[in-house]
Amino acid sequence: MKSALIAATLVAFALPVLAQTTPRVDQRQTNQESRIDKGVASGTLNDKEAARLEKGQAHVQSVEDKAKADGVVTDKEKAHLHHAQEKQSRRIYKQKHDAQVKPPVEPVPAVAPAK
Repeated sequence: MKSALIAATLVAFALPVLAQTTPRVDQRQTNQESRIDKGVASGTLNDKEAARLEKGQAHVQSVEDKAKADGVVTDKEKAHLHHAQEKQSRRIYKQKHDAQVKPPVEPVPAVAPAK
């Protein structure tokens, strides 16, 4: 009886450890967010494109959160998550390499010359 209680307790504490994490997905999310930030900094992404891509990143994050909600990420959920990340990656590439760029900022003179 005592050993059954100990075994049940160990299983109860082990279950949260078994809840799947998705470190590769998290790393890829970080990389894709970095690609967006670099595109904004370099001017290859304008503000509208960056906002749209950030919305796509939020969608991928929600797909991941839903997959992890029950503690188990199934093969089907992994495939859906991988597909969402691939699609987002292609969008980032396409937007960074299109003809639209962020307009250059004109420097504002500190003091107008006196006449």
